Order: sequence, then structure tokens, then C-alpha cells
Amino acid sequence: MKKYFPILFAFIILGIVAFLLFFKKNQVSSLSSISQDPLNIGIFQKEKSCAIAPKFLKDMHIPSPYLIDLSQKKYRGIALYYGKGLHNVLHAKQWEEYGHFSTYSVDKKGNIYLAPMPFISIEKKTFMRQKSIYRLSSRTGIVTPFMTLDDIVPNKNNPYGISAIAYDCSDESLWVAAIDETDYRHEKGVIYHIDIKQKRVLNKIEGFDALSLTLMQSSKGKYLLAGSARDSGLYAFAILNHSIQLPAMPLLKLPDATQHIRKIRVSNTNTLMLESIEFNYSLIVQTTREDRMVTYATWEEEGEKWKMQLKQ
Repeated sequence: MKKYFPILFAFIILGIVAFLLFFKKNQVSSLSSISQDPLNIGIFQKEKSCAIAPKFLKDMHIPSPYLIDLSQKKYRGIALYYGKGLHNVLHAKQWEEYGHFSTYSVDKKGNIYLAPMPFISIEKKTFMRQKSIYRLSSRTGIVTPFMTLDDIVPNKNNPYGISAIAYDCSDESLWVAAIDETDYRHEKGVIYHIDIKQKRVLNKIEGFDALSLTLMQSSKGKYLLAGSARDSGLYAFAILNHSIQLPAMPLLKLPDATQHIRKIRVSNTNTLMLESIEFNYSLIVQTTREDRMVTYATWEEEGEKWKMQLKQ
């Protein structure tokens, strides 16, 4: 038996090498829609949002500023903090009806569009809820399902469906990401462009897992920025004539490879604020600001590079 041991060992090594090559091949294939060249997206600035406060807040004599809280730490569903120091809270029992939400976007009429996300445990209705976009009505303050995407099918190995949402002021549409079909080896995420008035999918791209989305206008054009659920990277899709353009172009990667960008915001001229969490397609517990890392990324035109600073 001992004389065959070197042969068996060699076969084991060859098997491991073959597996790694197979995994790498699949990984490269799943990223075929990503350009390998860094992107200069031009000069960009913080712009005033077209979003307005929900009208029901005015009817209730609730003043600005206000903060939408989806952390689920104290209030299930949604909570609104308002007033001086944001010490007052508004939480309607009806806002708990559809469970946990992960992110939101507000339109120019004050409607709040919400993306669902499972929390620490999976409930019976969790899977079905991950395929719907929800809306908190600006006029009534009631949360209802807005639109269901039937091709989203979460499963026990990947409980996530819709993962990100962004409102487009220019044409009053939504950009929505889903990651339900992705598995360990294959990146099968989808980004949908949705007509709000007709509740219709205008177009979609496949093969990119977006954990966060935001729209940005720069001196070089309009971009959809996407934080990857797959790695620590931030990517950009050019948008021409209201349509997304391939390939996805890499902007930067966070220094910590375990972090994934959960929120993207233009904080100043040529500067992005990136909130990140640890993410591996399993159920999350990172929901509050204290659980997130914040990195400021500034584009330096002279050196054509990103300078990153971690907020302490």
C-alpha cells in the first residue's frame, strides 16, 4: 500500500488543481461583463435631490429634518425620527406588516420605495416578500406592495431577492437590483430598469450582483454606480438615452476585502461616502450605522486615482 501512496497523493494534488482551475474559469466567466480598465468618470459634485418629504408628515405637523430608520433594532419595519436632534419618533403599527426592509429611495412626490431583506432569521413569508418592491404612500402614509418581479426566486441557500433600489429623477423610473439566482461559483444578479407609472420593466442586464445602487451625473455623463455583493469593489455603468450600457467599469476597491459597499452618496466635489458591511449571501445582522464602516473616496484628477480615507 505504501508504494502506491505517492501516486494517490499525486492524484489528490491534481484533483485540487483541477478544481481550482474550474472555479477560476467560472469566476472569470461570471465577470465577463466587467471591463478590466479603471474608469475616469469625470468631475462630479453634490447635487440637490429632487426628493421631497412625504406629504402626510406635513398633514401631521411633523417638521423637518427627518430620518428614515430601517435598522429593525427597536422598531420593526420602518421608523421616522424627526425634530430637533431627531429625538422624536413616528412608528405606525401598519409599517410592520411586511417585515424587514433594507434600503429605500424617495421620489419627487414624497413616495418612499422600499427594498425587502431578511433579517436574522427566515420567516415563512420571507421568500415571497423578497420579489416585491414596496411603497410608503406620500399621501396616506400606508405601506403596500408596489410591484412584484415574478422571475425573482430566492431559495434556502440564498435567501436574498431584491437587494438595492434607486429613484431616477430624470424620467421618474426605478433602478432595482436582485441577487437571488447567484450561487458560490456563479454571479447571476440582475439590474432592472422600471417604469413607475406603468409598473413595467423597461430593460434589464444580467450577470452583476449589486448590493447598492445610486445615480450620479458628472462632466462625462450620467452613471449608475453599483457596490458589488461579490467583492469590495465599486463599479459604474454609463447611462445613455435612459438605457444602461455594458460593460460595468471598475472604479475602486475598499482596502478591506471583507467589506461590501451598502450605501453610496456624493458627499462633496469629487468625493463619495461609502458605507460598507461584511456580506457573504447569508442572513445579516449588520443593520445599524454602528455596524458599518464609512470610507471617503476622493478622485484626484492630477494623479487620476482614488484616495481613500476611513472615517474613525
